[in-house]
Amino acid sequence: MGTKTVDEAGTTEATEVKPEDEAAAAAEAEAAEETEEATAEADLVENGSESGQEGPSGVGQGAGAVVAAALGVVSLTGSWVGTVAAARQTLVGQLQTSSSASVAKQIKAVYGDAWQASALWGGIFALLALVVGVVVLVRPAFGAPGKPQAAWIKSVAWGGVALGVIGLFLAVLKYTDVLLGLPSAG
Repeated sequence: MGTKTVDEAGTTEATEVKPEDEAAAAAEAEAAEETEEATAEADLVENGSESGQEGPSGVGQGAGAVVAAALGVVSLTGSWVGTVAAARQTLVGQLQTSSSASVAKQIKAVYGDAWQASALWGGIFALLALVVGVVVLVRPAFGAPGKPQAAWIKSVAWGGVALGVIGLFLAVLKYTDVLLGLPSAG
């Protein structure tokens, strides 16, 4: 087996190709072909076209579910915003209450208003958890038909909704002094 090559002067020169060189050339061609096939498959998977369907990946819904659960936990444990609001109300109560005011009035102004501010912010976070969780759960109804929502997304979103309901219930009880109300002064 031989090949012909043409040099710069235009003369044709015959060279002999060894079987080892043919095997190496065939292996290189096969490797290049496999690389092209792998690249084409990766492009199909990346674009979502391998299954023939293009659609949402569910990343946004998963993130929304996690946010709902996190907001629910924050509504139960408290937040930096609630702590700052309560501290501010304590300061305002101290500034507005004179030392000659009754003990009941001092307790209400200094501690009661701060307690209600903390409850209010807990309720806001609980309501946000509830809304975000419900939006994640109803999102598939407005998305691509036939594309089911991942089970973990539903589970985490339901967890966020449940924590939101519990947080909202506790915030209302705390705000209305049904749960851990202020002590009486007399």
